[in-house]
Amino acid sequence: MGTNGDDRLGTVKISDEVIAVCVLNATLKTKGVSELSGGLTDSISKNLLGKDPLYKGIKITQGDEGVVIDVSVIVEYGVKIPAVAWDIQKNVKNEIEDIIELPVNAVNIHVMGVHFSEDQD
Repeated sequence: MGTNGDDRLGTVKISDEVIAVCVLNATLKTKGVSELSGGLTDSISKNLLGKDPLYKGIKITQGDEGVVIDVSVIVEYGVKIPAVAWDIQKNVKNEIEDIIELPVNAVNIHVMGVHFSEDQD
């Protein structure tokens, strides 16, 4: 997506929903992630608007210098949380930069809970 100053025809804006799909895929394929968790804003939108947010647990902030991504997850019981968080950051950054070619300034991981499987009761 390189552009020269003389050849520029306009701007390309990638929708937050497109970025969220890539983040969702990269996060859920990370070992140790149980699911994404909607935060406070997702709960408010569900209660006020009466519908579930399309991509719960993902917040995208686009700027001139790149994109900042916040991901709220629930991890599996017994995993090393810092290692899982690092893997999510790496997977999300690689996916966004490879597929969408946007620079990623930060991937912030918020661990909202731990999932206990039925076998561990």
